[in-house]
Amino acid sequence: VNDIEIYSMKIDSKITSRFARNVITSEAINRGNVHKEVFFDVELPKTAFITNFSMTIDGVTYPGNIKEKEVAKKQYEKAVSQGQTAGLVKASGRKTERFSVSVNIAAASKVIFELTYEELLKRHFGKYEMFMKVKPKQLVRNFEIEVDIFEPQGISDLEAEGTFITNDLQDILRKTSSGKKGSVSFKPTLDQQRTCASCSQSVLDGDLIVKYDVKRTTPDNLQIVNGYFVHFFAPTNLPNLSKNVIFVIDTSGSMSGREIQQTREALLKILDDIKHEDYFNFILFGSEVRTWKETLIKATPENLDEARNFVRGIIADGMTNLHGGLMRGIEMLNAAHKENLVPKRSASIIIMLTDGQPNVGVSNTQEIQTLVKKAIEGKYPLYNLGFGYGVDYNFLEKMALENKGLARRIYPDSDSALQLQGFYDEVSRPMLTDVELNYPENEITDLTKNNFKHFYDGSEIVVAGRFTDQNQNSLTVDVKGEGPDDALSFTTHQDAEQTAKALEEQQYIFGEYIERLWAYLTIEQLLEKRIAATGEEKENLTAEALELSLKYNFVTPLTSMVVTKPEDLENQAGIADKPTEGRSIFTIVCKYSILMLVFLTIFVLRFPTALAPSYGSALNPTWYTSVDGDPHFIISVPQKEDAICFNINENPGAVLNLIKDPVTGITVNGELIGDKKANNDSKIQNTYFGKLGITNKHLNLRVMVTPEKITVQNGAEKTGFTWLDSVTLQQEGLTLIINRKKNLVLSMGGGASFVIVLHQVWKKHPLHQDFLGLYTLDSGKLSKQTHGLLGQFFQPIDFTILEIHPGSDPKKPDATMIVKNNKLTVTRGWQKDYRKDPKNGIDVPCWFIHNNGAGLIDGVHTDYIVSSLF
Repeated sequence: VNDIEIYSMKIDSKITSRFARNVITSEAINRGNVHKEVFFDVELPKTAFITNFSMTIDGVTYPGNIKEKEVAKKQYEKAVSQGQTAGLVKASGRKTERFSVSVNIAAASKVIFELTYEELLKRHFGKYEMFMKVKPKQLVRNFEIEVDIFEPQGISDLEAEGTFITNDLQDILRKTSSGKKGSVSFKPTLDQQRTCASCSQSVLDGDLIVKYDVKRTTPDNLQIVNGYFVHFFAPTNLPNLSKNVIFVIDTSGSMSGREIQQTREALLKILDDIKHEDYFNFILFGSEVRTWKETLIKATPENLDEARNFVRGIIADGMTNLHGGLMRGIEMLNAAHKENLVPKRSASIIIMLTDGQPNVGVSNTQEIQTLVKKAIEGKYPLYNLGFGYGVDYNFLEKMALENKGLARRIYPDSDSALQLQGFYDEVSRPMLTDVELNYPENEITDLTKNNFKHFYDGSEIVVAGRFTDQNQNSLTVDVKGEGPDDALSFTTHQDAEQTAKALEEQQYIFGEYIERLWAYLTIEQLLEKRIAATGEEKENLTAEALELSLKYNFVTPLTSMVVTKPEDLENQAGIADKPTEGRSIFTIVCKYSILMLVFLTIFVLRFPTALAPSYGSALNPTWYTSVDGDPHFIISVPQKEDAICFNINENPGAVLNLIKDPVTGITVNGELIGDKKANNDSKIQNTYFGKLGITNKHLNLRVMVTPEKITVQNGAEKTGFTWLDSVTLQQEGLTLIINRKKNLVLSMGGGASFVIVLHQVWKKHPLHQDFLGLYTLDSGKLSKQTHGLLGQFFQPIDFTILEIHPGSDPKKPDATMIVKNNKLTVTRGWQKDYRKDPKNGIDVPCWFIHNNGAGLIDGVHTDYIVSSLF
């Protein structure tokens, strides 16, 4: 592709006792006669930690160094200040995170990329599952996937399947299993990769999933290696406990349409699976809270039929009284236990589903967390399901973790009902409650979590720790739990010799795997605890997790990996972070060659008190275009190390076309507003943008933004937000993030991304009013046919300055500028950049073009006046 040939790609995976180490190696060559950019782009499981990355170019290796996030950020910013802007992208999908890095290499040069990541495979529905994204994007001469599994307990039920596997490829996907060893291999030839005999496109585009289980002759398995141990607990053949489940369902207006329909569909399927010995109830919350029954009732056939009729009649309307609904469910469950309405030996759970944020009754999320924790008192787990991207996922996760449960995002898609049902299936078969795995306190240190509220059929409990005496080679463990009929209690013993005998197949084992498994599990649990922690406790958890992340070379949310590159050929330093659900769902990274970019921005000149743009580090390393303040445009021309500026003076009410791209279908228009009263002493009145309209006609999407509200129209459907909201909304073709009272980030389809900044002034100001600023990121994703007052400058521009001479102001000389074959008289001046210093601003020198940019902009400024926002 584009003279870059990927001639080799190998995914090598080694799994020992559920702990997987994956190494992806890709080799490419530049077949062109000029230097080219090579991309290494892979998707990893969200549950994995990157541990190593390197690029080897013509025999010289450039490693990735894992550092504390703040240290990495400073190193990265230093590279940015030297003109080496970020070249590494991170993003997250439903199951995966994307790692992408690029490097410019000379003609005929070769590059080898190598990425290593590790993860502990979790057991779901009786199987461990390893997920790989396979997408080389071109035919690869040597393509290979090799998975080697070693399990001391012995392997059972090894499966391998690929979403891209056609009938022709079925025989190439090979799997073998014998005793403790198993392997899966996939090595298609060049022709077997083609979508058809004469095609150059690759059929390799999809997921490869490897599943297996281990043989279980005992309820648990204990392994000891080099002063560390891991304990796997997954009893089989135990009877299930009956359960008491309360479904707390959001039925506010935002759930209307497909969401409530899918919720009804999922609940009806769940009712088909509820066991007759179970107890259940439904609580619905909109503006008001209503219940199906006043207490939990048994799942008799008659009651289930009545419940189905109730579910079919659920409609969505009103606001979101989340606190009221949740507290009603907790009170009902507490009363059922107190009054012995449910069996004593049973498992109780609350499952809450919401798509929004609380806005009726108690709406302060911190207060809701406190009240819920006090009411549950650790008696049963709370599971929070966040439907879509309008939820405060951090709040849902924190509240669930504080109450021995977990949070899960339900992605708004055609399979949302299956996602809901799938989660219920995971918790639908409790086998034990109050499980404790007790280890000798004087022998063990740094123990991971060892008590669990519920154990569910098909899952597994994993505990790891370190011996106080590194030479100790045996361990005795007491296990306790409550079953449906009586208590479960047994003791297990293991010594290092037994483990060594079980681990004879050394070629299948990578070094210190139990120690790294312990580190992985410890970091994962510390980060989980950190979510709900505050103050000194949070600081201690952070310090401990950071120390382990650095020691074991894991890219976690506390560390970053700095990727260095050759300094020639316009290469850029890069930084890789670990995205976290609900915190970094959508990441903007711009990656341009500095020589090719136009930097166009309009800064606030008259209002140093207005809020400065604030949306992370995207501002500093990124060339972007914008319009802000009393339309003052600055066009930065990096190759000249200079800038051009001009004003647009037009009447309030005028609508200006800023960007119009006929190829992507994206149009951006802005409506001007003026001051509260006109300045009679001035011929030219101050104007600002009071409304912005962004359209993607191909997707039938419209977004209107004012200083008061944000309206999203998708076809005939309208959704409204205010600047008081903190929202992350993702639907087909649209991602919208509102940062409360600051800014919003908007991306439509595959086009550019926009940041709209809210500038607020004092409400009682006699003259000024709130207004908006628009910043365009990733303008390279728009076509070369893009035009408009901003859009025309997305392509490179050049100019020449001649005959500098004194002007009317002795501090501001005049000159002659040659630009676009026009000879213009321009004036040297300064505009204020308030991005870094909101109070005083930073002077930006520029050549000012008079008369509304005449001679610089195509045509005249009135050509850009349009009749309406859309």
